[in-house]
Amino acid sequence: MSARPRQVFFSRTEFPQARHRAGTIRSVEHKEPDTVVFDIGGVLLDWDPRYLYGKLFRDEAEMERFLAEVCTPEWHAGNDRGVPFAQSSAELAARHPGQEELILAWGQRSEEMEGGEIQGSVEILAELLGAGIPCYALTNMERETFPRRMERYPFMRWFTGTVASFQEGVVKPDPEIFRRLLSRFALDPWATVMIDDSLANLGTAAAVGMRTIHFRSPEQLRGSLEQLGLPARKHSG
Repeated sequence: MSARPRQVFFSRTEFPQARHRAGTIRSVEHKEPDTVVFDIGGVLLDWDPRYLYGKLFRDEAEMERFLAEVCTPEWHAGNDRGVPFAQSSAELAARHPGQEELILAWGQRSEEMEGGEIQGSVEILAELLGAGIPCYALTNMERETFPRRMERYPFMRWFTGTVASFQEGVVKPDPEIFRRLLSRFALDPWATVMIDDSLANLGTAAAVGMRTIHFRSPEQLRGSLEQLGLPARKHSG
C-alpha cells in the first residue's frame, strides 16, 4: 500500500513543518558508509493519530487541542518506553474526567492510526538489503503494537537487527538508545547512516557520530543515499 509520509508526531504546527524543511546529510570523507539504520514511523510506515481521531472529532480544532493537551507527545513517550496502554490510559483518564472514551481509543484502536507502509521507502530497504547492505531499525514503538506490526508488515521482519524503545525503556532522542544500537551490533558510527523524519532524533544521531539523512520522501531518500554511494537505484521492469 502506498501512502504519503505525513506522520511526524502530534502538532501540525510545531513538529511536521520543522522536521520536513530539508534533507540533512552528515558525511565523513575518510570512511565510506556501509550500514543503514531506519526509523519506522514516518519513514517506512505512515502513522498519524489523526487518522483515528479525525473519525472521533467533528471539529478539527478540538481534535488538535486534545492531541496537544490530553494525549500529548510526553504522555505517549511513556507508552513507547513500555508502559502498557491499559495503565497509561487509566492514569490519564483519571486526570481528565469525561475524556475516558477518547483516551482509551488510543490503545484500543491503535491500528486505525496507520495509513499503511510507505511503498517507496520499503522498496529502498529491499534494494539495500539485496545489495548486501546491513539495515537496522531504531524505533520508538509500544509493546502492544510491535508484535501486531511484525505480523502485518513483512518489511518489519527484514532487518539485520532491531532496537525498539519499549524493550529498552528508553526513547529517541535520548542518546542512550543510540549508544545501545551501536554497541549491541558493533557498528562504526562513522560508517552508519541514520534515516529519520525527526530533526531531534537526527541531532542525537549526529552527536554520537552517525551520518544522517532527514527523510522527506522516498524520492529524496533515494537521492541522498546515492550521494553517499549507497546502492538505492530503482530497477526498471
